[in-house]
Amino acid sequence: MKTSFMAKPGTPLKLLAAAVILLSLYFFWPGTPLTVPVAEGVTAGQTAAILRQRGVILSATWFKLLVKVTGTGKRIMPGEYSLRSHMSAEEALWRLTHSVYISSVKVVLPEGWRMEQVAERLEANGITQAAPFLKLAREQNLEGYLFPSTYQLEKKMPPQEVINLLKSEFDKQVRPLFSKGFAQGLDERKTMVIASIVEREAVDETERPLIAAVYINRFRRRIPLEADPTTQYALGYWKKGLTYKDLKVKSPYNTYVVGGLPPGPICSPGINSVTAALAPANFDALYFVADRKGKHIFNASFKEHLKAKRSVEQQAAKESGQ
Repeated sequence: MKTSFMAKPGTPLKLLAAAVILLSLYFFWPGTPLTVPVAEGVTAGQTAAILRQRGVILSATWFKLLVKVTGTGKRIMPGEYSLRSHMSAEEALWRLTHSVYISSVKVVLPEGWRMEQVAERLEANGITQAAPFLKLAREQNLEGYLFPSTYQLEKKMPPQEVINLLKSEFDKQVRPLFSKGFAQGLDERKTMVIASIVEREAVDETERPLIAAVYINRFRRRIPLEADPTTQYALGYWKKGLTYKDLKVKSPYNTYVVGGLPPGPICSPGINSVTAALAPANFDALYFVADRKGKHIFNASFKEHLKAKRSVEQQAAKESGQ
């Protein structure tokens, strides 16, 4: 006689219901509200330990595995977070990587801005006062090293704390690029100077390595850079339509009157401009002129450069006369 084992009617539904309940408890357990600070420079592993110690998550190991799988370690920003006890590791990671701060403000610091512009925007958003921020940034010679990005910042932060945050982002995003070495004749500081000029000159993304090559070629041959953005920086603002008088302004940053590179970067360059300065195009151009269509015409000889310049001017005159 055979004995048959059969599941009771409704067993699959009960199992499904139990699974739904367990998942609901895992993801939506109400918990106790907690304020959890994540300090600057803390690693994903240390963050996991903090969350476990505070009772936010059940497993630091699972949190670290999620970070590794999603590649979101660098997106965890320092700040004070509004969390709760017994959260799922998935939700906790989402909140930390989407900058759900207490009293936080989204601040965009564009590529190509000088530190005065950065200071003004920070103050306008209530993050920190412009004057003490600028004073510290200048004392620490940080033009070019305040990384341009979108930040989620707390209001009324100490200026040095904001500076540390921007520098930290530079160290994460840019400094690893230096490990491959620099273009011939350049070091880190010179590379950042070239990158900052490229950032202000380039319009078309594909031309960044070409523009970098022109300035590096001129630097190597000891030809004055004659870069308009350096004159604008010397004037104290990004003036459009420079005059011949402007080009004669006395300043170590004005490459129309001094040889070599400026003493430092003239703005905060983005990743693409730094990459261009590290790996410039392999060609011998020494000149370029804007073609009024968002690109430039590059030439190795001054004679050809003058031809290109006249051609652009004639085309502009023709268009304005139509």
